[in-house]
Amino acid sequence: QKMVNLAVALRSSMCIIVKSAGLVPHTVETEPGTKVNFWLPKNSCENSAGKPAKPAVLLIHGFAGDGVMTWAFQACSLSKSYSVYIPDLLFFGGSYTDKPDRSPEFQAECMVKAMSILGVDKFVPVGFSYGGVVAFKIAELYGNMVKALVVTGAPPIMTDSNVNRFGLSSMSDVLLPKTVKGLEFLLSVSLHKRIWLPSWPLKDYLKTMFTNRKEMAELLEALIINKDTTTLPSFPQRIHLLWGENDLFFSVEFAKDLQPKLGEMTSMESIKNGGHLVQLDRPFVYNKLLNKFLAESLDEDNARPARKVSLKLIRRD
Repeated sequence: QKMVNLAVALRSSMCIIVKSAGLVPHTVETEPGTKVNFWLPKNSCENSAGKPAKPAVLLIHGFAGDGVMTWAFQACSLSKSYSVYIPDLLFFGGSYTDKPDRSPEFQAECMVKAMSILGVDKFVPVGFSYGGVVAFKIAELYGNMVKALVVTGAPPIMTDSNVNRFGLSSMSDVLLPKTVKGLEFLLSVSLHKRIWLPSWPLKDYLKTMFTNRKEMAELLEALIINKDTTTLPSFPQRIHLLWGENDLFFSVEFAKDLQPKLGEMTSMESIKNGGHLVQLDRPFVYNKLLNKFLAESLDEDNARPARKVSLKLIRRD
C-alpha cells in the first residue's frame, strides 16, 4: 500500500532547499481576482515598500513544473549575492487569475506588477522555456525595469514550427501529458540524463503538477503565433542565452542562429551533457555561468560607457 505522494514529497524537499537559501513564501495580489505566489527574500516581506538589499533576480519557470521545482538549485547559489524572487506563473503552483487573458504578455504584466508591489523597480529576469518567452516579453514591454536578461531553452516568439519536430499535432500533446507514457516522453526529451521511474510516482506527478489543465491548454494556445506575422523585437539590454548542448526542444544550433538576430548585446554559452532542463541536469555548471554573467552585466551597469564597449567586443568573439 503506497502512502506517500512522491511528487508532493519531492516538492516539499525543494521547498526546504529554497528556505535554506533564506527565501519565504508570499502571495501578491496584483489586482482583484489575480494573485501570484512567490518565494522571496525574507526581509522583503517584512519591508515590502523598501527596495531589495541586493540586485534583484527573477527566476521564471517553464511549463511542466512550478517555481520551486525548477529553480531550487539556483536559489541557494544566487542568494549569496542577489535578492532572489521565484514566482509561480498564473495557473501554476497556487497562482491564479479570474481574467480571461492567457497571453505571455499578460503573464509578463502580472510579474512586473507584482515586482513593483514588492518594491523592486529594476531586476534581471532569468527565464526557462515557457518562462523564457515571458522573460523576453518583460524585456520587450518593460525595458526600463530590466537590467539584463538570461534565457534558457526558449525563443522570444513561439511558432508552429517549434512544435512540429516531434511529429505531434499540438504543443499540448507534449507539454500537457495525460498518461504516464506521455509524461515519460516529456521527461525523456527534457532531461539529458535518462531517469527510469516506476509508474506510480509519475501518476503522482500528473495528479499534482497538472491541476489547471483547461487553463494550461489555453496558455499554450495563446503562446503559439502564426509564423508569417512574426518579427523579432529589438532589445536594448544585454541578453545571455544559456543553453543545454543537448536540448531537444530548441537545439544549440537554434540558439546560435538566434543570437545574431537579437543584436550585438547578445552573448551565448552552451553546457555539455545538458538537455532542455539544463539547470537540473547540470546545476553547478549552470549556476557558475549564470553568476558570472550576472556579475559582469551588473558590474558593467555601474561602469563607464567606454568599458561597456570593450566588454561588448570581448563577448562577441
